[in-house]
Amino acid sequence: MGAGLLVFVWVLITGVVLYRIWAHMDMTLFSRFEYWLGVSWLLLTASLVISRFFRIEFIVFLVNLIAFSVLALNLFSDPSAEIPLAPWKLAQELLILHISLVLCAFSLLAISAVFAGMYLFLHGRLKTRRWSRGVARLPSLEQLDRFSYRLVLFGVPLLALSLSVAVVSVVVEGRLGYLLDWKVVSSFAALGLYAYDLFRRAVKRRPALQSARWNLICFAMLVLNTLINPASNFHRWS
Repeated sequence: MGAGLLVFVWVLITGVVLYRIWAHMDMTLFSRFEYWLGVSWLLLTASLVISRFFRIEFIVFLVNLIAFSVLALNLFSDPSAEIPLAPWKLAQELLILHISLVLCAFSLLAISAVFAGMYLFLHGRLKTRRWSRGVARLPSLEQLDRFSYRLVLFGVPLLALSLSVAVVSVVVEGRLGYLLDWKVVSSFAALGLYAYDLFRRAVKRRPALQSARWNLICFAMLVLNTLINPASNFHRWS
């Protein structure tokens, strides 16, 4: 029943996403509502894939909880708060590429943070020897660490590519002042934290417990980067 309702919700959100894409096919305007709707759809799609191939109930629940929270907050936002893309005078392909990469990167890193949080939770339970039936249904620490690490390996390059596309567009337009904007600086700071984590993991052999904690710190930085949009001139979403 839960899987059926999940598929039903996915179909509804997919319909809304396709309608919004069709309504703004020229990509002259892109609203905050559409951006977070895309994030919700990607998270919901990922939860369906996890439910089908991995059957990790708690992870599916937490990913759907994030997707529902994003969607609920999005419904209270102003759908008319739009980003004017036309004044940038960029190719439509670059804009679509930048937005798509950001959506995919954020979704992958969000799911990775869920796995990292579950790793810390399970590690704490095992260390204090507080066993329960719910804990018994969780994946092993090795599996949680492996899933979290692999998602970061996919998410970080996508985030780097999206930032590269944004920087190239700014340089081409001659608006170099935007490179010192809070949005740009914090975006590269979040990317640097993730890159540092991958370096320590691959070269320094950082323990999985430390990597899980660092993963949550990096994702918090990424969320903070999203929350400072009103203070940024790079994305006038508010």
